Amino acid sequence: SYTVMSKRKLLQLVNENFVSGWNDPRMPTISGLRRRGYTPESIREFCDRIGIAKRENLIELSLLEFCVREHLNKTATRVMAVLDPIKLVITNYQKDQTEILIGENNPEAEDKGGTREIPFSNELWIEREDFMEEPAKKWFRLAPGSMVRLKHAYIVKCEDFKKDTEGNVTEIHCTYFPESKSGSDTSGINVKGTIHWVSSQHAKSAEIRLYDRLFSVESPDAEEGDFKDYLNPGSIEVVKRAYIEPYMADASKDTRYQFIRKGYYCLDEDSTPELLVFNRTVSLKDAWAKTNK
Repeated sequence: SYTVMSKRKLLQLVNENFVSGWNDPRMPTISGLRRRGYTPESIREFCDRIGIAKRENLIELSLLEFCVREHLNKTATRVMAVLDPIKLVITNYQKDQTEILIGENNPEAEDKGGTREIPFSNELWIEREDFMEEPAKKWFRLAPGSMVRLKHAYIVKCEDFKKDTEGNVTEIHCTYFPESKSGSDTSGINVKGTIHWVSSQHAKSAEIRLYDRLFSVESPDAEEGDFKDYLNPGSIEVVKRAYIEPYMADASKDTRYQFIRKGYYCLDEDSTPELLVFNRTVSLKDAWAKTNK
């Protein structure tokens, strides 16, 4: 669903530059799926589940996405990436201090997938959506006076924030509790929220390509008029200014990654040592189903 399988129609999309080529990550081709980050195991599982039918059927895309989520949940390396960054300054942490924290690569794997080193400093990037100036009820992330745990690190409390002339929050000031370190917390403080982050001093810049469904309707072939009229204008969103852990400087095209709280991603062939490029394979949950209820 949400695509076309006719070679003639796919060729039209390529020739008329609606997609970048046969291996565009939105295309229902093996090369497109591979570049999107779908694993052979997930595609085989999908084929086993749908079986072979003589009659033409419309298979839900959500089943293919379920298969890749199931596989990557057990195999993908977890890392932290911030796609919409806002600066967080820890005012009671030494400016020139860098601390190396340890994170599990995959708690779902039998061997936990090994561990990685994560640098921590007094200036971090966090997601803009993880701060709310006037929080709603049951808000468990950052807000003035509230506390949250930084993944693999410490509990912090929001003390203040800065705004620009247009009223946009530009910087958040927090204090941290030294005794609240993950894995050896003796603070006795209970917090309900955990957010991800990267050290601004150590983070790598990255371009993130957020791919979604190629068409905005389930079956473009069944609709009236030109099938191209039903292309999804939001099928790709490019995030130019994202930050990821320095661990990802050695990212491999053969490895799949879970950007914690964001989704599953893979390194794209357009990547260079100067600018890493990642493609979103699939979100952590089926956000499309919620949006279109």
